[in-house]
Amino acid sequence: MDKKKLDLFFNPGSVAIIGASENPDKVGHVIMQNYIDVGFSGMIYPINKNAKTVLGRKAYKNIKDVRSKVDLAVIAIPVEGVSRALDECGSSGVRCAIVVTSGFSEVGRDDLQDELTRISNKYSMPVLGPNCLGVMDMRSRVDTMFLPTFKLDKPKIGGVTFVSQSGAVGSTVLDMISHEGFGLAKFISYGNAAVIDEVDILEYLMHDDNTKVVLFYMEGVKRGREFIDTVKRFTQIKPIIIAKGGTTPDGSKAAHSHTASLAGSATAYEAVFRQFGLIHVNDIDDLLSYGKIFDTEGVANGKRVAIITNGGGTGVLATDALYLNGLELAEMSSDSKAKLEKVMPKIVNVRMPLDMAGDADDKRFAAAMDVVTNDKNVDMVMVIALFQTPGADSRVAATLIHYKSNSPKPIVVVSPGGNYAQVHNQMMEGSGLPVYESPSSAARALKALFDYSEYIRNTRDIYGKGIKKGK
Repeated sequence: MDKKKLDLFFNPGSVAIIGASENPDKVGHVIMQNYIDVGFSGMIYPINKNAKTVLGRKAYKNIKDVRSKVDLAVIAIPVEGVSRALDECGSSGVRCAIVVTSGFSEVGRDDLQDELTRISNKYSMPVLGPNCLGVMDMRSRVDTMFLPTFKLDKPKIGGVTFVSQSGAVGSTVLDMISHEGFGLAKFISYGNAAVIDEVDILEYLMHDDNTKVVLFYMEGVKRGREFIDTVKRFTQIKPIIIAKGGTTPDGSKAAHSHTASLAGSATAYEAVFRQFGLIHVNDIDDLLSYGKIFDTEGVANGKRVAIITNGGGTGVLATDALYLNGLELAEMSSDSKAKLEKVMPKIVNVRMPLDMAGDADDKRFAAAMDVVTNDKNVDMVMVIALFQTPGADSRVAATLIHYKSNSPKPIVVVSPGGNYAQVHNQMMEGSGLPVYESPSSAARALKALFDYSEYIRNTRDIYGKGIKKGK
């Protein structure tokens, strides 16, 4: 699929919404309202055969009545009329289309879906869908999702692109991305993949400068060989974190009825993911937590992790979490220990994990970070900041942000708690410092970063390319 044609989905100069309506219960109404709300700067052409205006804009009875060039058509009408509407788009010179309507192969209507493919080929017109949410790009102010804005928080602009075969999973994860505080480059929901599939999408994103890491929910692959060739090249440039639905017999049946996907052998998929450097996760929580660390960090040069904590028990749990995930507790150099002994109170036992005691304040955190981040025996740092303790406040958060901004080593924070902790967590995550609620989730994320870095180092000679820095 031509990259320039796919780029029209995210950077159209004009959009026609077929099915636009004044009725707020209609999908076409929500899509058009979203375009207006996000501030899309191009022309919007509502298509509705029974209306003269929609949301204050002139409406057209048919796409053929629009005399100006239309880059993108979003089709949101009942399934019976979709093929005709798509054919009219093609004959009118529309350059690409998104079909959000469901009722195709996922319910056994292969004939209707095959017709969409035929029309797309007839006019060389890229088609996304059917049975999808479409795309969101906050930079270009494009939003074809038919979800009301009051139900879904819009993420800030960032470097993570989320691709989802499922619209429901897509909308849920988008909402969670906004809550987690890291930024979105693009969102792509591709549904049944009648024309544009996961291979086309990854080929496009491989060369998208705004995409630094891809989160992917998929239920099946239609072009196996092409998929392998694409991800083999893709993961040499940027990481893919993937959740695969349909890994059990019953899940596979559910996937087919959902998006008409051939879920295939879970063992075969796992082998491909492992061989070609995809980071495989089993649930949405890890999809998000891994996304955070890959969005903010570059390379993990080793698996030795230093733990700095203001709570002894959580330091013990963190140590267990490291070993359970195949990481190592760092052993500080004698020089680092000597420096810390000079600046830490006598009650602090200078060893790993470094328990600075419950009264540790920003100055004690700063002293520990200054030494540990510069220790050559340390590859990554896990800081446990318990904001329930007397000395932990906004100054501690600011201190950790400072060291994250000035250290080349991956740094993550573990900060469980309620409202007070969450305020500071949002402060840190808004500044690019990944925050986790438990040592185990932080350790899994660090292990994923290390494994991907190792994959790149081990295959660099084979493929001849290197890893892009996270910052």
